Amino acid sequence: MEYVQPIRDKKQIDSIKKILRATNLRDHALFVLGINSGLRVSDLLKLKIRDVMDGSKIQDRILLREQKTGKTKDFPLSDNARKALIEYIKTREGYSPDDALFASRKGGRSITRHQAYRIINDAARSVGIKENIGTHTLRKTFGYHAYQAGVDITRIQKLLNHSAPSVTLAYIGITQEELDDVYLNLNL
Repeated sequence: MEYVQPIRDKKQIDSIKKILRATNLRDHALFVLGINSGLRVSDLLKLKIRDVMDGSKIQDRILLREQKTGKTKDFPLSDNARKALIEYIKTREGYSPDDALFASRKGGRSITRHQAYRIINDAARSVGIKENIGTHTLRKTFGYHAYQAGVDITRIQKLLNHSAPSVTLAYIGITQEELDDVYLNLNL
């Protein structure tokens, strides 16, 4: 497995969202929910309609059991994720609560990890990203931008279920050079 990077440039994130929104609302919703939740792709792809819908309304929160850790995850939906899901669900006709949220066009089951990889990778390449990009990029992008927004690393560590802050820093791609910049630019 290749080591993948977060998408660091917000303009590239916006460009990817525009491309995906114009071509496929399912793919757009997958990307937006992924970068706004920090979920692993395995957890994104196992979501059912009932996990995000309460009757005909998008829920305020998502509650799930993480496939990798077995831990319960309960988090609120951001405005962007909610809007993307609303727009996407409107395109789904005749769905049942037990249908896959990110359904394949072939049979209604969830898209595969490979399909998700292709969606994300193709969109990233189309906006000029040359770094290694994969399905884990969504989760890393969430962590990276939370850190850049000033969220304490121990909170991000907890959100991502990491064992130590150092693991989280390495995971989200914070380089030694970026850490050195603190020393070089502080100059008290």
